[in-house]
Amino acid sequence: MGTHPAHNPFRPHRVVVLALDGLLPFELGIPHRIFDRAVDARGRKLYEIVTCSVRPPGPVETDADFSVLVENGPQALATADTVVVPASYELGPVHEKGVLTDELAAALALIRPGTRLVSICTGGYVLAAAGLLDGRPATTHWSSAEHFQRLFPKVRVDADVLFIDDGDVLTSAGVAAGIDLCVHIVRRDHGTAVANEVARRTVVPPHRDGGQAQYIHRPVPEPQLATTTAARAWALGRLHEPIQLRDMAAQESMSVRTFTRRFREEVGVSPGQWLTQQRVERARHLLESTDLSMDQVAADAGFGTAQSMRQHLGATLGVTPTSYRRTFR
Repeated sequence: MGTHPAHNPFRPHRVVVLALDGLLPFELGIPHRIFDRAVDARGRKLYEIVTCSVRPPGPVETDADFSVLVENGPQALATADTVVVPASYELGPVHEKGVLTDELAAALALIRPGTRLVSICTGGYVLAAAGLLDGRPATTHWSSAEHFQRLFPKVRVDADVLFIDDGDVLTSAGVAAGIDLCVHIVRRDHGTAVANEVARRTVVPPHRDGGQAQYIHRPVPEPQLATTTAARAWALGRLHEPIQLRDMAAQESMSVRTFTRRFREEVGVSPGQWLTQQRVERARHLLESTDLSMDQVAADAGFGTAQSMRQHLGATLGVTPTSYRRTFR
């Protein structure tokens, strides 16, 4: 009896991290730490992570008191499914004039069309200088956002978010926001269950509320003023129920106006936006892990009807609930 050929043989997604002189060691390590923890149900690693330089193999300077030995030259970029560019403090003309060095331009030219591109923090300067962010939304560290926008006027800069997913090009805000973005990529590629397990192993939240607005320096609120933590915990326990803004405000004994202002200061988004985010996450979890009908999932997540859930998931994820379940079950 003959054997059938294997269909769709397993191959991990290849992530190539571009190490530039002046890089931040913390950010260089983020893709390795997050993607390397992602495994399938059989324990197989879902990503292969490779680090390369724009030069032949050798040492690359960091912003710390040590260098890193990078064993791959720029040719590795031609093998990537995803390229990640962490931040560097020595971008030279990239940061000063918005233009690539010849060495960097030659390296980026090796990337195959259709390769997913990711930047962490000011690594976005490299993508922008290459013209890869023209006409697209993008973010970077909040302290660099004004300069970034002046240098690259064709880019639609949003300094308030932790990261932006624009399909084949993704950018993150400063430093630890690279963790949020990489966990998001795992979630996008392999679903909430895999991403949550990565987050647990890395001891980070699977999803952080709000955006950069909560980290920008502002006058410190009066210490005697209450926070909105209890209201958020209260709402998370009853997402399946209708939740009114006045009910959330009542949990903190605040007026609706004061509560809304304080909520946005602490979380970075409005209470309504936050509730929708939590309900979308709840729906994703149920679609992946249960056989509940669409109506049941919608009710449990607090959307009321399957049609309402379809609209919210379509706006947030770009797919229907049925397509999402088919992909991640």
